[in-house]
Amino acid sequence: MALHTQLPIYKVAYDLLDIVTDLVKNMPRDYKQAIGSELRDQCLQMSLLVLRANIAQTKEPHLAGIIERKETLELLIRLSCDLRLISRAQYAGAIERLASIGRQANGWRKQQLRQTHGG
Repeated sequence: MALHTQLPIYKVAYDLLDIVTDLVKNMPRDYKQAIGSELRDQCLQMSLLVLRANIAQTKEPHLAGIIERKETLELLIRLSCDLRLISRAQYAGAIERLASIGRQANGWRKQQLRQTHGG
């Protein structure tokens, strides 16, 4: 088992957390509390789920949580862009990272299912 900090999915999730932290810093106060804090919390939870999935015997619940948080973050980031709280370029960068996390989490999930079912 690799250290969670060496996993490609963790590196992308951490990068996203860093990006989101910068995005939230520039949001107006009203939105910083409502949308910004939720963005940061979801990113942090997603990073923690990567850690938990890496050390757990049963990875499925943690991987499902990563995918759920990815979907939530996509919604919040799209809303932020629609409200003009972030630029289109910032939106694109965040969505690109979320897509990478989704691909990796789903690949990890499929690998676990193959191992579990002997395929």
